[in-house]
Amino acid sequence: MASVDRPKIGGKLPKTVIGLGIVSLFTDISSEAIFPLIPAFLTTLGASNAFIGLIEGAAEFVANILKYLTGLVADRRARLKPLVLVGYGISTVVRPLVAFAVAPWHVLAIRVGDRIGKGVRTSPRDALIAGVTDPSMRARAYGFHRAMDHAGAAIGTLLGAGLLWILGVTAAGAASAEQMRTVFLWAAAPGVFAMIALALTREPPRPTPTPPAPGESRALPPALKRALLPIALFAFANATDAFILVKAARLGASPILAPLLWLALHVIKASTATAGGRLADRYGKRNALALGWTVYAVTWSAVGFAESVPLLFVLSAVYGTSHGLVEGAEKALVAELAAGNAKGKAFGAYNMLIGFAALAASTLFGVVWDQFGSVAAFAGSGAFALLAAATLLAVVPRR
Repeated sequence: MASVDRPKIGGKLPKTVIGLGIVSLFTDISSEAIFPLIPAFLTTLGASNAFIGLIEGAAEFVANILKYLTGLVADRRARLKPLVLVGYGISTVVRPLVAFAVAPWHVLAIRVGDRIGKGVRTSPRDALIAGVTDPSMRARAYGFHRAMDHAGAAIGTLLGAGLLWILGVTAAGAASAEQMRTVFLWAAAPGVFAMIALALTREPPRPTPTPPAPGESRALPPALKRALLPIALFAFANATDAFILVKAARLGASPILAPLLWLALHVIKASTATAGGRLADRYGKRNALALGWTVYAVTWSAVGFAESVPLLFVLSAVYGTSHGLVEGAEKALVAELAAGNAKGKAFGAYNMLIGFAALAASTLFGVVWDQFGSVAAFAGSGAFALLAAATLLAVVPRR
């Protein structure tokens, strides 16, 4: 039997990818020190639950639209770093301003501004990573970037908790508005480090993009359109991880276990994302995605049936591992199927699509839980994930 040649997975990641990973590390340290405190802070300002939901919905809506538009802009620029710099710069300047908010609408404006920054930078950054990375290690590159995201989220969670502890907040106590304002201001420091790291990150020169010839179409390639169908189905299945924390609370978990569970999820994702990308480069993005989505479907469904906190922790660990299998592979598949001169548009469409699908997923998940219980919500999401895996195998050739 003839042996099957596998792509080599050795070699170093480009310095640009490593630099962008460090930028994401510091950015997430800053944002995750702030974000978990926002709901409690809004409560001190008199915001309703509906208004809290409006803030996140509006912020993500704006970000998703911008991800597509800046992807189109990226395809017309010889250098992508300036767009990335503007995006990170907006978030770095705007995010700490929440410390000065005295009304709920101030927080709304600040969160929208923060997500505008994310919308501006995401698609150009993804296109930049694709452009500087050899195709044989793109999943690994994207996996590394997501690993740095999760590492930053874990460190940021610890930073926020540590600052509150220094300010005198105990595990059983509630933080005052002034204590949270102090945390918001200190959390600006990692954002400054992110900007320094980005300024030091070099973008290799690339050819000036050429405008399409008369009659030439820059529509998304048919193969990419087919791949985006199962990717969107999975995003629709992938409700926010916060529902795991809700499940833990319903099982009677101590309040102090919630941040520990959240931290553990990020640590597991950070420790598996790069390795998952490496495996996807070696054995194929399609195979990695199908396996990861199937593991997600089984474990996420099982969370709905969990009746003890220890079992929930075990299932969460396996669930976190499933993300490591898919996060790098998804973007690498998009880069592989995108037209050579339209990767920005491809990533813009991808990021916008999964962003809106994820918003719908979390909203529908909450409604199903309220109406039919947690088992129906988790199992329903799991069923959609299995449908996504089956659709992927049907419409995307082995690669």
